[in-house]
Amino acid sequence: MNRKELIDALAAKTGSTKADAERNIAGLLEIITATLKKGDNVALVGFGTFEVRKRAARVGRNPKTGAELKIKASKQPAFKAGAPLKALVNGIKK
Repeated sequence: MNRKELIDALAAKTGSTKADAERNIAGLLEIITATLKKGDNVALVGFGTFEVRKRAARVGRNPKTGAELKIKASKQPAFKAGAPLKALVNGIKK
């Protein structure tokens, strides 16, 4: 499902207009992005948690030449699915 399909599905599910659904999705994504940028988590109970994970600096290799190169430490956005979502995806009824 792409963004347009998500907007259409949200509009149909809530009985709102596509413009309202688009604004709601854009707003939600802005809030999640701003929260992660501050280094905080967004926890949606029963669904999952959006979080920032730190990756340590490490040594990598150029696959073409085999030369070593240093990879800087970084922060990565991540999503950790909650148990109910995992169970639903795996077809396990609770």
